[in-house]
Amino acid sequence: MGFLETYAQAVTTSLGYFWMALWAFVLGYLISGMIQIFVSRERMQQSMGASEGKGVLLGTFFGFISSSCSFSALASAKSIFSKGASFIASLAFLLASTNLVIELGLLIFIFLDWQFVTAEYIGGILLILFSWLLYRLKKPKSLIKSARDRLSEEEGHHHDSEIPSLWSIKAWQQVAQKYFMEWGMVWKDVTIGFTVAGIIAAFVPQSFFEALFINTGGGNSEYSFVELLQHAAIGPVAAFCTFIGSMGNIPLAAVLYQNGVSFAGVMAFIFSDLVVFPVLRINARYYGWKMSFYILILLFISLVFTSISLHYGFDFFGALPEAATEAAQKQEYFKLDYTFYLNLFFLLLSLLLAYLKFFKGAEHQHDHAMAKKGNFDRLLKALAILSYLWLGGGLVVKYLIL
Repeated sequence: MGFLETYAQAVTTSLGYFWMALWAFVLGYLISGMIQIFVSRERMQQSMGASEGKGVLLGTFFGFISSSCSFSALASAKSIFSKGASFIASLAFLLASTNLVIELGLLIFIFLDWQFVTAEYIGGILLILFSWLLYRLKKPKSLIKSARDRLSEEEGHHHDSEIPSLWSIKAWQQVAQKYFMEWGMVWKDVTIGFTVAGIIAAFVPQSFFEALFINTGGGNSEYSFVELLQHAAIGPVAAFCTFIGSMGNIPLAAVLYQNGVSFAGVMAFIFSDLVVFPVLRINARYYGWKMSFYILILLFISLVFTSISLHYGFDFFGALPEAATEAAQKQEYFKLDYTFYLNLFFLLLSLLLAYLKFFKGAEHQHDHAMAKKGNFDRLLKALAILSYLWLGGGLVVKYLIL
């Protein structure tokens, strides 16, 4: 197969992946917007500074009903921590809001088997428990105090306004505002993530994955502990190099699965959205570099333990997923099935939200998570634009040249 054929195949795979996931994105961000408007964040923050156990429990619950955008979750966790929640409660909130949310489960279900969805939710809880255990073994009191003092100089006092009525047009205008804010925060990551997934699926041979993940393709139940440990450790390293957040990483995880990477390795990759370089950098801006590296190491160890535990646990119950039998580039994405009708419905719903936001006079809302845009954000934007050019060129090749 020549370069032009492979190029067209890569673009088809990228667009096909996004088409499969589109309705889940819309549904997930609609739910997130509704929660942000109809649930008081001030009450969350006031409830999570009490006992450690209660704080972790509440942090997990509030994270569960929060957003799955890594960068939004980072800003929310920072705000909760700065207003009195304990460090471990804030970390539980962060882990839950990026691993236990509905939209992420929907996306994993679309691209992977049900076992991965189940493992995502069980693993999210295990991640919190392992992180809590590691935190209790050596509490970094000086780092926490330094981080809190650092934030106290920057954070202002903000109180939620009265929770609006569910039947209020103004409230739904605010939901529409939040919905498009969510898209505004993730469009670059999603664009790059799906584009890279298509490129890897089409251009990278299986031999590469066999070299990167030892004994790849040997069958999900035939890995030694050392091999599983290597897969679980390499998964976060691969994720660190992608720079992509949780939603953008799922199609890449599907590519790993289709190339025979173990269940532990794929789950470690999925859980690694909080150990990528942009997150390390944002945490450093919030808390300082020492605390940022502490969080990175804590989460890395926790996700390796979690991924291996999930592999052995699912193996014990005979529930490990079968090896993928269909390569990404051989799948048929655009057909008249339930995905088409779901996408059509949720696209119409997005148009309704756009009407509420842009034509019904929705109040302008400022989101501090979107306000601070530095060189890295500009780099991501440039890469996203290049991705669109790549995708457009692939469509020209596919329909006008080949």
